[in-house]
Amino acid sequence: MKNNKINEPLAQYGAPASFDQVWRMFQETREQIQENDKLLTKKFKETDKKIKELAALFTSQWGKLVESLVEGNLVKLLQAKGIQVERTLQRVKGNHKGQNFEYDIIAINGNEIVIVEVKTTLRPSDVNDFHEKLWKAKTYMSEYKDKAIFGGVAFITADGASDRMAEKQGFFVIKATGSSSAIVNSPDFTPKAF
Repeated sequence: MKNNKINEPLAQYGAPASFDQVWRMFQETREQIQENDKLLTKKFKETDKKIKELAALFTSQWGKLVESLVEGNLVKLLQAKGIQVERTLQRVKGNHKGQNFEYDIIAINGNEIVIVEVKTTLRPSDVNDFHEKLWKAKTYMSEYKDKAIFGGVAFITADGASDRMAEKQGFFVIKATGSSSAIVNSPDFTPKAF
C-alpha cells in the first residue's frame, strides 16, 4: 500500500521521489531555515540595540531629573548642617593628564566644598567608586586644593544598606524627594507666549 500523503509534497518531482530528490529538498529547506535564522538574528540584534539606546536615554534623563531635585535644596540642606555653601555647580567635567572626570554637583563657598554623587539607585559599589573619585578631586580640580572637601551621596532608593555604608565613609546622605520643586518667579511675573 502506497502512502500518498508522504508523496504529495513531492508531486512536483513527478513519480515517487528518489533519495536524491528528497536529499535536495532537505538541503533547500535547511538553507532556507539558515537564511531565516540569520535574518531573525539580525532583527533581534537591531531590536536589542534600539532597546538599549532607549534605556540609556531614559536613564540619562531620569538622572538629570534626580540631580535637579537634589541641587534645588542642596545649599539649604548643607547650611542646616553647618556647611555655609553659597552656590552650586552641576556636572563639572574635565580632563586631567588624560583622565576624564565628572562630578555631579559641587556646592561651594570660600573655604569648603561639598561634592555630591547622584544616583537613582545607590549601590555599595557606587559608594566605593565615589570614595575613590573623591580622593582625586584636589588633583583633578587644582582650584580646590586648599579647600576642605566633603562628600555626599544623593539617591531615590538605596540597595544593600549603601546609605549606611556612605554615612560610615563620612558622606552626607541625601534622599531625593518630590518636594524639591516650586515655581519661583516674582509675584508680578507675566508669562510670555511663544
